Amino acid sequence: MSEVVRETMEYDVVIVGAGPAGLSAAIRLKQLDADLQVVVLEKGSEVGAHILSGAVLDPCGLDALIPDWKKKGAPLNVPVKEDNFYMLGEAGEIRIPNFPMPPLMNNHGNYIVSMGNVTRWMAEQAEALGVEIFPGMACSELVYEGDRLKGVVAGVFGLEADGSIGENTEPGMELHGKYVFLSEGVRGSLSKEVIEKYNLAEGHEPQKFGLGMKEIWEIDPEKHKEGSVTHTMGWPLNGNAGGGSFIYHLENNQVYVGFVVHLNYKNPHLYPYMEFQRFKHHPMVAELLKGGKRVAYGARAISEGGYQSMPKMVAPGVALLGCSVGMVNVPRIKGNHNAMLSGMAAAEAAHEAIKAGREGDELTAYETEVRKGAIGKDLKKVRNVKPMWSKWGLLPSLVLGGLDMWTNTFGFSLFGTLKHGKNDADSTEPAAAHKEISYPKPDGTLSFDRLTNVSFSMTNHEESQPAHLHLKDASLPISVNLPKYAEPAQRYCPAGVYEIVEKEGEQQFVINFQNCVHCKTCDIKDPSQNINWTTPQGGDGPNYPNM
Repeated sequence: MSEVVRETMEYDVVIVGAGPAGLSAAIRLKQLDADLQVVVLEKGSEVGAHILSGAVLDPCGLDALIPDWKKKGAPLNVPVKEDNFYMLGEAGEIRIPNFPMPPLMNNHGNYIVSMGNVTRWMAEQAEALGVEIFPGMACSELVYEGDRLKGVVAGVFGLEADGSIGENTEPGMELHGKYVFLSEGVRGSLSKEVIEKYNLAEGHEPQKFGLGMKEIWEIDPEKHKEGSVTHTMGWPLNGNAGGGSFIYHLENNQVYVGFVVHLNYKNPHLYPYMEFQRFKHHPMVAELLKGGKRVAYGARAISEGGYQSMPKMVAPGVALLGCSVGMVNVPRIKGNHNAMLSGMAAAEAAHEAIKAGREGDELTAYETEVRKGAIGKDLKKVRNVKPMWSKWGLLPSLVLGGLDMWTNTFGFSLFGTLKHGKNDADSTEPAAAHKEISYPKPDGTLSFDRLTNVSFSMTNHEESQPAHLHLKDASLPISVNLPKYAEPAQRYCPAGVYEIVEKEGEQQFVINFQNCVHCKTCDIKDPSQNINWTTPQGGDGPNYPNM
């Protein structure tokens, strides 16, 4: 077959992903030099379509980027008024008082927001400055020139079901830049390729992840407390897995109800989605939601490795931003402020380089700023909380993690920097070593089956396109994962993509890629590391409202 011929477009900076990191980079580049040619490519059908976050936003990133954001109408409308922490048991709860908490855990001065709506507003600000933004343009390949990353391939549509080019295929175009910024979010396919190609993870701890699931509820106005923030730990996970919940009261009688399960759990019988559904039946939560209705659902992976897991962030011609690196402050459950700051730092480094006549080299100034500046300081203070939780369990980590955060407030740690050890896939143990977990059937009022909930994510994929979930070895799910691990893909996926079916007396592994909400959990947690998540054609996937 002859080589695909594509049109080429040249830019100063090409940015992949219109999340808080990518848009912050675009805005800052134009603030520094209005003549710079900047393009942002977004795989979602619109900016914000694939954005899912808690979210309580620390405005420090926005303050630095657009100091007059309030005057310009940024959708930060609900300041935090109340901060609650609870330890749950099956039938009750214990409030953890706020006074022993280190200052960094205080949410006052932060805002309950829809990050989808924040990014939509940021896109407006970027376009007003002259940034070109192309939604519905998935970036499927990287373009190299020697050792340098030169650009991306975007806008490929209409591939045949086997992945080949057919009569109706639009081959897309190449977008070249003096520098390319990858701000794809957690476990992006291009970022993953860059990290592997340039060995960027060498010398750093493995990245760790959580699975975050979220519903938006409209509740009884009498129960609504605008500005209230609640976090819980303990039941229903107890010792089966790390994680916890968040309940955020925003405007219009709406509440964000979310649940995070750390993906380093050992028992392959664990079913994160059902843990979330079971959580809502806790008396405290059930009482809040009673009489209300769920209006949206979504899920995404969260990078949790923090300070010691951030890979090298630059290679020739390319920089990784935000969650592509992993900048979430785990105990605060916040990363959007750091994503914005990373976008600004990358923009400033690229601007200086371009002004000096450079291109295609490593933006070392960006990495230095991330590690030594505000982001590094934010993450260094909490670097031991996650490994403590993983190694010693919830209660010891609460006490010792709290102590460590307090001492780090004053600039020192009694523990040094703890290591994470295994990656999340390797943490999975054989099914025979663990008991099965019995989950109650969803009642259709407080709790829902997966496929019903997925319909509330507005997910859609063109069925004629090739599946974007690739198995390195198609035999492994049945020959290895099923007998050894009870094939956990049936359970860890929060969208019901994977199932085992029997056909003609044989068990088969089925991939329902149309359900995929792009959370990347399968790429992270599969114990055989056999699933490779790649981007589907542009515009496909979830269409999150107000997430």
